[in-house]
Amino acid sequence: MKKYSILFVIFSLVFASLACQTLSGGNSGAPELSPPSDNGGGESQPEQNNNNSGGGASNATSEFLLPDSATNIQSMNGSTNFQAKMTLDEAMKFYIETFTQSGYTERAILTVTSETTFSMVFDGHESGKAIVIQGVDLGDGTVNINIRLEDV
Repeated sequence: MKKYSILFVIFSLVFASLACQTLSGGNSGAPELSPPSDNGGGESQPEQNNNNSGGGASNATSEFLLPDSATNIQSMNGSTNFQAKMTLDEAMKFYIETFTQSGYTERAILTVTSETTFSMVFDGHESGKAIVIQGVDLGDGTVNINIRLEDV
């Protein structure tokens, strides 16, 4: 149980940090990340760059596929944050299906869910880093989702 408490605290601190960066203008000069180019079998993966603003005001792009309902897309410091009209379960299902089809492997032991949050980790990115996806139910039928690469 202590492990889940620590993960929740880290998760909360990450979102607080992102909120502070957004309010203060953030770093719009963040480097672009390249999509996976090899799934281990030598076959090239299709580009997943997504300039899906979902009707939001941002022209931010993400190397990861975003749901059609994504809005308020912010990309900074290698992290993509957005809101989407979906439930937590729908968001998790979307990324499990999307990343599995793209050749990534879920690290299921690190998947944590509660009534209002989720956190998942996928391996297989060409950088050698893990893809971390975290979501928070905003209580109005909208989920805030953050996707980033982290050292393993």
